[in-house]
Amino acid sequence: MILAEPYESWKLNREYDEINGDNHFSSSYDTPLRPDAFDLDDDTKIKLIQEKFSDIMNILGLDLSDDSLKGTPYRVAKMFVNEVFNGLNPKNKPNVKTFENKYQYKSILIEKNINVQSFCEHHFLPIVGKANIGYIPDKQVVGLSKLNRIVDYYSRRPQVQERLTRQILEDLKSTLQTEDVIVMIDAKHLCVSSRGIKDLGSSTLTIEGSGKFKLDSKREEFISLISTNTNQF
Repeated sequence: MILAEPYESWKLNREYDEINGDNHFSSSYDTPLRPDAFDLDDDTKIKLIQEKFSDIMNILGLDLSDDSLKGTPYRVAKMFVNEVFNGLNPKNKPNVKTFENKYQYKSILIEKNINVQSFCEHHFLPIVGKANIGYIPDKQVVGLSKLNRIVDYYSRRPQVQERLTRQILEDLKSTLQTEDVIVMIDAKHLCVSSRGIKDLGSSTLTIEGSGKFKLDSKREEFISLISTNTNQF
């Protein structure tokens, strides 16, 4: 069917988006990126995003000659590329070194209350919460701060919480060379609290475990341990 007016095409696309806008389609736990995602350097991306964001602000009717607004397109573009979405680029992945488990520690090792600051890929609004990670060391252990860096890396991209949980899990399984890993994230989504239903009190909880953490007993032990109050430190 050939559409006589571009408006008709836009109208059909809008109807499709309205129907499917809240659906979470995903074919894998990989972030959906085009093959040419990194053909442009960061400076070029900032320049192009600045131009496009200026267009958005103009369409909204904002006066970009105002002292408070004229720098906003550049600030937003630089923030997108260098900060909140820098986890899209593999060059920014933290260098996580492991160490031999010389102590032969074989119980659960937990890093809890790791900050999660991400963006919902459906509305580009913040996701804010905490991640809890547990693993049972085999031959390798990792510096505790490196777990925080892995969470931060995968958080700094447009995300779905389910995917974020899986990405952290799969990375740690590969890095630590063990299947015995579990990841839990409890987060608030501003696309829920600031639009739509506008529910300020709810949060989203995701948990994914592998290896021994597929057993109910190990999963329950992990949940019990992260529930222990250590705020007195």
